[in-house]
Amino acid sequence: MSINGTVAPGFEAVRAAFENNFTTQEDVGASVAISIEGEMVVDLWGGTATFDSGEGDWQEDTIINVWSTTKTMSALCCLILADRGDLDLYEPIATYWPEFAAAGKESIATRHVLSHSAGLSGWDEPLVIEDMLDHDKIVKLQAAQAPWWEPGTQSGYHAISQGFLLGEIVRRVTGRTLGTFFAEEVAGPLGADFHIGTGPELDARVAHVIPPPNPLEALDSEPDSIAVRTLSNPYATADFSSRHDWRRAEIPAANGHGNARAVALCHTPTACGGSANGVRLLSEEGVARIFDVQVEGPDLVLPMELKLGMGYGLPGSAMPVPNQRTCFWGGWGGSLAIIDVDAKMSFSYVMNKMGDGTVGDIRAIGLLFAAYAAMAG
Repeated sequence: MSINGTVAPGFEAVRAAFENNFTTQEDVGASVAISIEGEMVVDLWGGTATFDSGEGDWQEDTIINVWSTTKTMSALCCLILADRGDLDLYEPIATYWPEFAAAGKESIATRHVLSHSAGLSGWDEPLVIEDMLDHDKIVKLQAAQAPWWEPGTQSGYHAISQGFLLGEIVRRVTGRTLGTFFAEEVAGPLGADFHIGTGPELDARVAHVIPPPNPLEALDSEPDSIAVRTLSNPYATADFSSRHDWRRAEIPAANGHGNARAVALCHTPTACGGSANGVRLLSEEGVARIFDVQVEGPDLVLPMELKLGMGYGLPGSAMPVPNQRTCFWGGWGGSLAIIDVDAKMSFSYVMNKMGDGTVGDIRAIGLLFAAYAAMAG
């Protein structure tokens, strides 16, 4: 097993931590990338991966399903629209999507969806995983359904539903799907190899995930709890992500495909106050919206306390980082994206061997701490 890529002087500790993930944390194939002030100071990849054609080395252009790290991209799309004045995050969603006002949802705003506090973390109607491939069916169900708790009062992780809700809002505002908007307004201008809806021309580069040792289940054993209803309907298994119909669909909370470099590139302008390397995605005021705290406290689905802004987690017990203007989110199994506006740092870790975590794990945290140590040194 060899590690490939580049590390700027002073960041050798990140490479050492990355190597350590393979020797002591049982990583199989992975990548890590860090930009600071717009410059990519770490861009590493290594290990092995399984592709449609069989096993091979994790390459520079290998991409993989990053699960909920995709949510950071969906949130970015909404922040861009808000910055342009096309979407008011405090305005009722029904302003843009009239059918959404049904069943007492007339006051729910995009900010509630971005902060997982809309009360729509799951569906009343029993679903199977194949239903996630039918955007129109899913959003019609969401438009008709009543919230499970009073919106804005508490977060309950909208594990899959958040992406469909944001996707339909983007479609109503722009006439484009969220995947198309993201490709044209974010990934394209930045040259980032990240995709929400992955075409057949990319199949040869898509690595398969290695499912976690335990299924994704709620710790709460009450069958009618919000946590159980959210995580069991539909019941999801990680190996479903290797299906081509999953790749082709746009599931903006869960099926983004990319590598660490691509994730870090997408968030580099935000880390730098909205603009980097000649590409402006947000104004400084647009970046500041991220840190508009919407809800804080115990989550109804995840077994942790969360502090949530506009689309991202904020520093707290779930992510004890040194700088307060930092935001984050991670994916099922261990991928992670960190945006530190104070340090002008964009960090990402992506891997194929999934752990049991839902928003990052020790492999990513070890790399992140090594990055902060390098900056302090």
